[in-house]
Amino acid sequence: MSEYFKNIPKVKFEGRGTTNPFAFRHYNPEEVIMGKTMRDHLRFGAPYWHVMRNDLSDPFGAGTALMPWDDGSESLDNALNRVDVFFEFLNKIDIDYYCWHDRDIAPEGKTLSETHDNLAKVCDKLLASQQEHDKKLLWGTSCLFINPRYSQGAATSPNADVFAYAASNVKHALEQTHRLGGEGYTFWGGREGYSTLLNTDMKRELDHLAAFFHMAVDHAKKIGYKGQFYIEPKPMEPSTHQYDSDSAACLNFLREYNLLDHFKLNLETNHATLAGHTMQHELDVAIGADALGSIDANQGDELVGWDTDQFPTDIYMATHVMVRVLKMGGFTTGGLNFDAKRRRESHELEDLFHAHVGGMDTYARGLKIAAKIVEDGRFDELVGERYSTFDSGIGADVENGKTTLDSLDAYAHTIDAPIIASGRQEMLENLFNDYIQ
Repeated sequence: MSEYFKNIPKVKFEGRGTTNPFAFRHYNPEEVIMGKTMRDHLRFGAPYWHVMRNDLSDPFGAGTALMPWDDGSESLDNALNRVDVFFEFLNKIDIDYYCWHDRDIAPEGKTLSETHDNLAKVCDKLLASQQEHDKKLLWGTSCLFINPRYSQGAATSPNADVFAYAASNVKHALEQTHRLGGEGYTFWGGREGYSTLLNTDMKRELDHLAAFFHMAVDHAKKIGYKGQFYIEPKPMEPSTHQYDSDSAACLNFLREYNLLDHFKLNLETNHATLAGHTMQHELDVAIGADALGSIDANQGDELVGWDTDQFPTDIYMATHVMVRVLKMGGFTTGGLNFDAKRRRESHELEDLFHAHVGGMDTYARGLKIAAKIVEDGRFDELVGERYSTFDSGIGADVENGKTTLDSLDAYAHTIDAPIIASGRQEMLENLFNDYIQ
């Protein structure tokens, strides 16, 4: 077997003093923090689509990525060859998990049967490689957005035959995810939305989408798959509006169609930006409903108006994310998947490693800072004080459902006009800065 990264050493932890660009400064996999190793806290995953298939093209230019293992064809032989390269990368970067779309790993055939057969053959090799290299599938999914047949949606397509084709793709992708021991299965509705309401029956499309998800839940039960289903929110691009636009929209949809017991959310930082939210907001909405499952760890560029999928370098953001992950008790089936790509100018093989080293160190550093914040408890104490009037008296009665408008009106007539305490925003921002080192 060829070695495609032979000039790149296995990346190891060397600490903050190192000048080695192929070494971790903060990610020490076996370091124990709050009772768990960094490896178990962070559960890093590599996305097959960006590592192996992204040629670094953008809307204004052709791809630049050097991929000497790839002959440029959509052949089964080329797909099988990529598997060896990918696991060589996982070993050298010390990442335990990976994620895929069915079309990333296996090409479409001339017939639907040949397409599914290609997927099965590649998954045969993936399974053998997982066992050989002790790697795991974090989640799988089906690509229901690139092929022209899905240009108007998949589960929300106005064409019933397209709906059936999408169902067939999901059936086989779900079965292969199960066979590979995948800990989750993600639905990302890349085109499940509309470009104009002039030709859209929104209610009918949402009903179809819900029916599609219920069929997936039923099939998982049929085949004995116990992994977690995820929905990944995104507001728009390429559609004008996508039905899974943000955490709140997804949760509302799941509640309306009796699906909340079966799904959690896979949240992406760049998608939160496009939705006009912070990642903290999206996480808090999901956690409040006990529905945070996994995270696509990247970041966007507020100066660029599309999904740039950049590797995470923002220590503040990583800390905010990890505070929330720690407070919810950590990941169970999910993890931190680097749904991120190098910049178009960073086209050499070494850049693939620099990008992941930076992202892994960013989140390791965020984890260490977050652990200090959570263990110190000062933010919890200050937030608790802010809401302390609801801990007893009339406030406790409100939270316990013991009040009415009449009883609150009567109470309000017995007290002086209330004066609200300061929110202390600047003090809290200063306190957060104190932890960043």
